[in-house]
Amino acid sequence: MSKKEMRKSQLQVLKSIGHLAFQQKCFEIEQRLFESHEWKQSSTVSITISRPPELDTWNIIKRGWEEGKTMVVPKCLPEERRLIFYKLNDFHQLEQSYFNLFEPAPAKSVAVHNESIELMIVPGLSYTNAGFRLGFGGGYYDRLLSAFAGTTMSLAFEEQMVESLPIESFDMHVSTILTELRRIDCED
Repeated sequence: MSKKEMRKSQLQVLKSIGHLAFQQKCFEIEQRLFESHEWKQSSTVSITISRPPELDTWNIIKRGWEEGKTMVVPKCLPEERRLIFYKLNDFHQLEQSYFNLFEPAPAKSVAVHNESIELMIVPGLSYTNAGFRLGFGGGYYDRLLSAFAGTTMSLAFEEQMVESLPIESFDMHVSTILTELRRIDCED
């Protein structure tokens, strides 16, 4: 199966999770995150703004604000195929961009250097126990992670865990994956 076919298949799996199960899984993953030493020790956390059927990140952002953390979110620069992170203090800083994603409006936000991010929560569609991921197809995070020195983590439903993925030389893995059932410390 090609990566494109795998993405389409995984999106269907995510869409098949019922509303109540989705809410419960999100809650359990959030609790596992908030109890993790990575979360507790990080004052600057990056995370994407989710949209269905992805794991809901809005509550994680709110919790970060409640705890006084600096929450930063990415903006895609498709022409350069890279991400710039902006400090998010208020959801009113967001605007809808291409693919109806919510991203920070640069005019309302302050950019942060990647070096200041202590915990980067990396999105994806599928993951292996070794921490490799099937992303959304732009390669933005693989390019970013190749030069990132902080801690990397992904949050996933058990339905997103797979035995194997087609791994290419530029694919970067995350250090830890949290699901509703377990913590997976990935191999280095």
